[in-house]
Amino acid sequence: MHLIWTILIGFVAGLIAKAITPGAGPGGFFLTAALGIGGSLAATYLGQLVGWYQAGQSTGFIGAIVGAIVLLGAYHLVTRK
Repeated sequence: MHLIWTILIGFVAGLIAKAITPGAGPGGFFLTAALGIGGSLAATYLGQLVGWYQAGQSTGFIGAIVGAIVLLGAYHLVTRK
């Protein structure tokens, strides 16, 4: 159940990250959701592994947003013309 909750939070974090990140976002709803979920999973488990926060803390949501912003920024750098 924890993984499903992390994915749902990642979806919301991806939408927030797209609203925060300047420039034209990636092509579409599904790519934004996938980048948000990937950032959320990476930030959640990396943050817990390093010991920055425990499962269920609100800091994990902020970490998920930051992780999604990092992935969106990396996506912009890779797909830049």
